[in-house]
Amino acid sequence: MSANSDNRYHACFALRVRGALSLLVLGLIFFASYTACNHLSAAREPLPSMMFAWESAIPLLPWTIVPYCSIDLMYALALLWLPRDGGELSRLVKRLLSVQLLCVIGFLAYPLRCGLVRPELDGVFGSLFDILMGFDLPYNQAPSLHIALLVVLWHAYAAHLDRRWRWLLHGWCGLIGVSVLTTWQHHFIDVPSGALVGALSLWLWPSQARSPLALLASRRSLPSANHQLAWRYALAAAALCGLALAIGGAALWLAWPALSLLLVALNYAWLGPSGFQKDATGRLSLAATLLYAPYTLAAWLNARVWTRRRPQPDVVTDGVYLGRLPWHTMPSPTMALVDLCAELPAPSGARDYTSLGVMDLTVASPQTLRLAAETIERYRQEGPVLVCCALGVSRSTSAVAAWLLLTGRAGDVEEAITQVRRARPISVLKAHHRQALGALAGELPSANADTPT
Repeated sequence: MSANSDNRYHACFALRVRGALSLLVLGLIFFASYTACNHLSAAREPLPSMMFAWESAIPLLPWTIVPYCSIDLMYALALLWLPRDGGELSRLVKRLLSVQLLCVIGFLAYPLRCGLVRPELDGVFGSLFDILMGFDLPYNQAPSLHIALLVVLWHAYAAHLDRRWRWLLHGWCGLIGVSVLTTWQHHFIDVPSGALVGALSLWLWPSQARSPLALLASRRSLPSANHQLAWRYALAAAALCGLALAIGGAALWLAWPALSLLLVALNYAWLGPSGFQKDATGRLSLAATLLYAPYTLAAWLNARVWTRRRPQPDVVTDGVYLGRLPWHTMPSPTMALVDLCAELPAPSGARDYTSLGVMDLTVASPQTLRLAAETIERYRQEGPVLVCCALGVSRSTSAVAAWLLLTGRAGDVEEAITQVRRARPISVLKAHHRQALGALAGELPSANADTPT
């Protein structure tokens, strides 16, 4: 055996040992916390049930105890077999631990009881139910820990399995998701709340971007205007949450947009554009897609309404176009895309793509404007370029104005703004945009002559 092979073997063995130890520790935490929550809830009886009338029509399917219990095997194998390195194992452990912690907080803060009484069952399936009920009690309902763990594990397995086998994974995981209802272990409200907890765990510990917790720990200073927007979104989130709890029933779905707006508030207050987890290809992470879906949909609809009379991009000069962010595909496959939008996913099919995310209703920094201008000029030399944000009226227009300044196509800020407005009359550039452009122009007393055009 060569030295390299020997090193790989020892590294793999060490990783599997770490996985086994992680499984042991997580298992102890799982059983201790879950059992403690069950007994604490039992001491607080009588407890309410949150069950919709239509749930009485859900049949009891004893055989679905098999997929229900299979998540235990998936949990163990995910730690022992899936990780390819220590970083991936650490991330998976953090996700599973976060799910456990968040669900336990939910169980203790708002304990619920399952309102369904399962009849006595015999045979193999009955024996599996007996084993399950020897550990479980009819508490620990919302959010469903089963569903939250399923989201994390489903994501982990999908990242490793070949595309040819993912249909089997998706089918089995879907069956596990349904089984929490057909085994009469959970009510419907437990399912979406558990899915949100699982998505939140994936968002807290992303595969590519920095963790939001690390961003929070850095305590970056954001402009005071951002904090004003953060308060607005936080108040809107609180209003939706209060409305959901006051009305109940189907109105509980408002908790999803409430959580979405709360995360947006965090982005404005502390996390910045990174909180949206938009990658270098313009895609939002799966977790961000799920968590921000209500906000993203509202932002998309808002963009379409405001730009309905001017949906097409406008040419500024020399192959540079300005407009709203295309939804599915680019207007032309020969066009490059410079994306100033942090909150919406970018379309596919661009010749080249750069994401310089700036949050809605905020102003790009002079550094971001310089980078945008340099990127526009580099892409322009190879073909047409579309510069965009959600509406194509502020963030992207300031980037194009910066490009006009940087390349000498405009002599000063006012001339740059005039050119942009002539090309796209719906542009909105206010005093704070002028300040950022003025700061950029102050850096360029002689840069125009040195910049190739």
